Amino acid sequence: MNLSEKFILVTGADGFIGSHLTETLLKQGYKVRAFVLYNSFNSWGWLDTLEPELKSRLEVFSGDIRDPNGVRKALEGIQVIFHLAALIAIPYSYHSPDTYVDTNIKGTLNLLQAARDAGVEKFVHTSTSEVYGTARFVPITEEHPLQGQSPYSASKIGADQMAMSFYSSFGTPVSIIRPFNTYGPRQSARAIIPTVITQIASGKREIKLGALHPTRDFNYVADTVRGFIAVAESEQSVGEVINIGSNYEVSMGDTVSLIARIMEADIEIVTDEARLRPEKSEVERLWADNAKAERLTGWKPQYGGLEGLERGLRETVAWFSKRENLASYKADFYNI
Repeated sequence: MNLSEKFILVTGADGFIGSHLTETLLKQGYKVRAFVLYNSFNSWGWLDTLEPELKSRLEVFSGDIRDPNGVRKALEGIQVIFHLAALIAIPYSYHSPDTYVDTNIKGTLNLLQAARDAGVEKFVHTSTSEVYGTARFVPITEEHPLQGQSPYSASKIGADQMAMSFYSSFGTPVSIIRPFNTYGPRQSARAIIPTVITQIASGKREIKLGALHPTRDFNYVADTVRGFIAVAESEQSVGEVINIGSNYEVSMGDTVSLIARIMEADIEIVTDEARLRPEKSEVERLWADNAKAERLTGWKPQYGGLEGLERGLRETVAWFSKRENLASYKADFYNI
């Protein structure tokens, strides 16, 4: 599929990955409508930081994916959908699970129904590696069992199944992209990499963190964005679930040590009980098998392995270390 000829909708365009995807699509000359969460401040989230020339070419729709009427309005004239809008914070899902069902499952259903009626040509639905839970085997292929170890991951499993059901039942051209742990500029400080960087950049040397033993497959945001576009362009991706990951496993503790070395900081780690997941909810191990992505779309990471992780972390540190960017974060507070 040639995206240059299509009108593209990005939901969740105001967020971390969504803003990077929107920015990249605009830079490549594509016609984009950004679906952002309505608010009385008229804030477009991270899209407000884009270059004026890019913003001048961007069409913005303020709404809420929980509202089916607004969703239908947002889809007028659209051929391709990148669906990223979701609630993603795992700790927040422990005490507000209803909102995750309403946003992640019902919101996805609203979008799917509208997409079916509108006859869209491609619907790229965003999943998460959290749906796998703690790895039963590694590297994790797309055939790995799904395990809802948090209300968040359970809601994403539900959303994934809803999306695939529309492909099976109605022939809606759905592709499910399943990114592993994406990091980079603009990420929320609730995640481990930005919380470490922002604390060090703010002058702290006693760093408050949660569990350090779990392993993750970190994926730099530029690679994740390339994965979204590759999945959208691939005709073979329809009806498929596709992992986007670096195929490199690293512990949280080793990641923290690498950040400290890059930032030339001598730190002491303090366990903050508020940042620990319930024991059975912690996902102990994630490691992506990305062979299917390369086979179906030609995508492979440009920030793979230890070298790629360090390069991506250096770019992330450089962004967060700029005073104007760091000012957007509250390093003294833990926001679930």
